[in-house]
Amino acid sequence: MQPSPRLYHGIMESMLDLMPAPHLIYNEWDKHGTCSGLSARAYFETIRKARAAVKIPPEFLNLSEPKTVAPAEIEDAFVKVNPGLNTSSMAVICNRNRLSEVRICMSKDLQFRTCEDIDRRACRRDQVTMPPMRGG
Repeated sequence: MQPSPRLYHGIMESMLDLMPAPHLIYNEWDKHGTCSGLSARAYFETIRKARAAVKIPPEFLNLSEPKTVAPAEIEDAFVKVNPGLNTSSMAVICNRNRLSEVRICMSKDLQFRTCEDIDRRACRRDQVTMPPMRGG
């Protein structure tokens, strides 16, 4: 098996505003980007476009302290502010009682799509704590 093409350091640095750590960016490229058929630059531009297509509900922005909320409320809030998104296109993922991510499935043309496969790993807690964003 050939090693995957190494990701240029400048591309990794350009993604730190969306992805919180260099090792996550390198892992994303090694695990998913290298078999996408896209160059590294095009792959990460697509990630940036996908992120721009998803609106974060205003009540979850700029948290200065932890917020406790039901996973279903998180899904409903995302559906409300993202036309075309529905709960079968997303899953709230938690680590114990802490929100770790909101996964949203999109087609290659960046349209929301159903994705039952991620729902198996969805959070089964009644409530999760949403941490404040780094930097307030």
